[in-house]
Formats: sequence, structure tokens, C-alpha cells
Amino acid sequence: MGNNIGGLAIMRKATTYKALALILAVTGSVGLTQAAERTGKEVVDAVCISCHASGKDGAPKIGDQAAWSQRASKGLATLTQNAITGVRNMPAHGGQANLSDIEMSRAVAYMVSGGHAVDTNKAYASPQSRSGEEIVKARCQDCHATGKNGSPKLGDVDAWKPRLKNGVDPLVKSAINGHNSMPARGGMADLSDAEMKSSVVFMVNQIAQTKK
Repeated sequence: MGNNIGGLAIMRKATTYKALALILAVTGSVGLTQAAERTGKEVVDAVCISCHASGKDGAPKIGDQAAWSQRASKGLATLTQNAITGVRNMPAHGGQANLSDIEMSRAVAYMVSGGHAVDTNKAYASPQSRSGEEIVKARCQDCHATGKNGSPKLGDVDAWKPRLKNGVDPLVKSAINGHNSMPARGGMADLSDAEMKSSVVFMVNQIAQTKK
């Protein structure tokens, strides 16, 4: 009887791990959905205009095509990446860590065009210079190693399982926007969306590593 119960428990755990592995396999290569993203104009009116309307701290003014053309000479991707990670007096993500990379790219395009850019759902190639492991070791493990403030502990399948019921992408969205005690982007505003996803996937993968 005891052996049967133990065997059943092992089978259930194996099923759980298989389910989690399937979630990662299905969502690992899927980009974050863009449906709820704000337009470039909305982002500019809510955030960027505080500096770019007046040229505060050397920011190129909206409508100054000469200034924007000079900055965009190396391409919008480079200009957007600078806006995401921060450059000179501009803080990362414009000081609003919950702005997504696609929203940043739309805001940049809107300002570069002098307010004439048409917003689309075209995905922006979110930059990534740090690996998920590097980010977790530098920041995420401060809370996730011990389960501080209710955060799911690394390798704790029971804590991560309910959070993964809808896949990885909603979990990444939550990490980007901030959730409960966790600030947006874990308090590192210069992390890109791609880096956030990489760090979340790395932490989820610790479940399989723990099993070994």
C-alpha cells in the first residue's frame, strides 16, 4: 500500500514537470502580445512631453526635425534602444519602467516624424545584452532565493505552478509592470522586455534543475 502511494506521488510530480516543460516549449519562442500597448502619441503625451516639449536637459524638442534627424541617422532601432536603456540625462524607459519596449519604439517614431508616424502592431526587436542567469544573480535572487515578500522561491514547483497556468508571457508582463511587492522590472528600469523574459524563463527552468 505504502509503495503504491509513493509511486502515485512520483507519477503526479512527473506529470507536473512535463506540464511545465510543455508550457515553456510552447511559449518560449512566442513574443509578448501587443494588444494592450499604448500608441506613440499616448506615450508621448503622458510621459515624453515633459522634457521633449521644451527641450529640457538637452532633449530634442518635438517638431525640431534637424535635431531628430541627427539622432536618427543611425536608425530608429539604435535611437529606441537608447531610450529603453537610458542615455545622458534621459532615464531608462523615460523614467516609467512599466512602459513596454514596443511602446517606447512607437513614442520614438512619433517624435522623430514630428507627430506624423502611423502606429502599427509591427513588433520591435527588443534588445538583450544580459542573459537571464546574469539578471537573476544580479537582482532577482535577492527576493526569489528566499521567497521574500511572498515571491515564489527558485526551484519551488508548488509556488510557480499556479503562476504558470496561462503560460510564461503573462508572468513576464506582470514582472514588467510590477506586482504586489515587486516593482516594475524588478527595480531595474534599464532591463528590456527580452531580458525580463529571459530572466523569468531562467527562474522557471530552475524547477527542472531542482528535480535533478
